Amino acid sequence: MRMLVACCIMVVMAVAVVGVGGAQAQGPEVGDMAPAFSLPGTDGKTHSLSDYAGTPVVLAWFPKAFTGG
Repeated sequence: MRMLVACCIMVVMAVAVVGVGGAQAQGPEVGDMAPAFSLPGTDGKTHSLSDYAGTPVVLAWFPKAFTGG
């Protein structure tokens, strides 16, 4: 019984990793509209892309100090 459960778990994990039918999710292409999102800023506020509608937006990411990134 344990072997059957282990095999079922491995099959579920394999399907989750590969995806059903092996289909790959496609990322955005150059010129695509960015999806709506919100991110915390270093100023403690949450910034949403919609807050900057009509203006150019550049995202810069810096890892926190001493995180090895």
